[in-house]
Amino acid sequence: MLSKVAMSRPLVGREMLRPRDENETQARLAVSVAAREGAGLRTEDVTGWLDACAATHRFRVDRIPFAGLGDWSFDADTGNLRHRSGRFFSVEGLRVSVDEVVQTWSQPIIRQPEIGVLGILVKEIDGVLHCLMQAKMEPGNPNLLQLSPTVQATRSNYTGVHGGSQVRYLEYFTEPGRGRVLADVLQSEHGSWFHCKSNRNMVVEATDDVTPADGFCWLTLGQIAELLRRDHVVNMDARTVLACLPLTTQQQEGRALLTDAELLSWITGERSRRALSVERIPLSDVDGWVRGPDSIRHEQGRYFSVVAVSVVAGNREVATWRQPLFEPHGTGVTAFLRREISGVPHVLVNAKVEGGLLDTLELAPTVQCTPENYAHLPAAQRPGFLDLVLTAEPHRRRYEALHSEEGGRFLNATSRYLIIDVTDDDVPHPCPPGFQWVTPAQLGTLVRHGHYVNVQARTLLACLTTGAVEP
Repeated sequence: MLSKVAMSRPLVGREMLRPRDENETQARLAVSVAAREGAGLRTEDVTGWLDACAATHRFRVDRIPFAGLGDWSFDADTGNLRHRSGRFFSVEGLRVSVDEVVQTWSQPIIRQPEIGVLGILVKEIDGVLHCLMQAKMEPGNPNLLQLSPTVQATRSNYTGVHGGSQVRYLEYFTEPGRGRVLADVLQSEHGSWFHCKSNRNMVVEATDDVTPADGFCWLTLGQIAELLRRDHVVNMDARTVLACLPLTTQQQEGRALLTDAELLSWITGERSRRALSVERIPLSDVDGWVRGPDSIRHEQGRYFSVVAVSVVAGNREVATWRQPLFEPHGTGVTAFLRREISGVPHVLVNAKVEGGLLDTLELAPTVQCTPENYAHLPAAQRPGFLDLVLTAEPHRRRYEALHSEEGGRFLNATSRYLIIDVTDDDVPHPCPPGFQWVTPAQLGTLVRHGHYVNVQARTLLACLTTGAVEP
């Protein structure tokens, strides 16, 4: 662990808070990306450190029947599953109708209107920016502990509704002037499972001494990039925050197929032509779902189930609790197709409509689905390019890793993230409706504004911009 001296450089009055232009910030971030080892843990020791953190405290997750949820119960009138405090989140119903082929369905949905904080604290150590990462237990993670942001907390948690201890380092993200803001933007969460859920994604540079508490460590962006190549190490919340960093510019990449104005016009056109109707309904009115003593399941066994768990976590603000979780059926596949256009790397985005999004659609990966949910359908009704991704030869897989989705709300929700090299012949010209070629730099510009790039695409963007993906 770092000494206090090594963790910071001397301050000279308020000089450290002087404004920096974007080019200077990008240059400093680039140095951190290039640093594959840092001043703290060696990269090869991080997984062992996570294991040691897991061994230090008691962690356990057990499935329980709904009757054992304690402070959670089903409302007698609506069937909605709620906490007695009225805070945290609730499980309700959603009825969705989407244009074109006029798809209509209803489903359980998580409603959590409060905005949480996802924040990474960075600090210059020996001339290199380091990120303060946390070994955080989430009950839905398959391996429980993963690297998370410095702060990962809902409003209910950080305002103490649970009656637990305070969230460490929260003041850097809630008290103006505690540090230099490098990124601060509201971003969506999973639009298929959350109703209009947003989190504040922040990166703040500390200008004072910061001592890592137990379960925290300093890592460079280059070290995190190496860890993004490993399965189930960097959690979803860390990935979405990393995607918001100003790491690339279009000038660095070269000319894009579409100008930024043309891309914004295309997104606006896609939002305008899609007809989406969303209605919150009582959970008891959701069609095609069956509630049993220990789960709410789709009658055909597809999609996901709502289940209940009892949790023991010795290093959390509250050591024990009970809660519902969504458990998907099958491993997701999330992939960008990638090709060079006039020598400039582009990825194929999908303007994907999801019932829980605030503004109809956001830019998603080329493929984002759970294949088992479509196995019974003819090829024409399966998601576009899914078969191309599933059958891609190993040499075309520029990136591949298993990552967990949000472990605080989803149980064993794992997706196989890929970036697949393709040729001109693999994708029709022009692109099919709803698909477009964009550069990673254009995604990096859009992600600095809320609700343009969805959470799955932000994971792949973080992999691209931090150098986790081979150039």
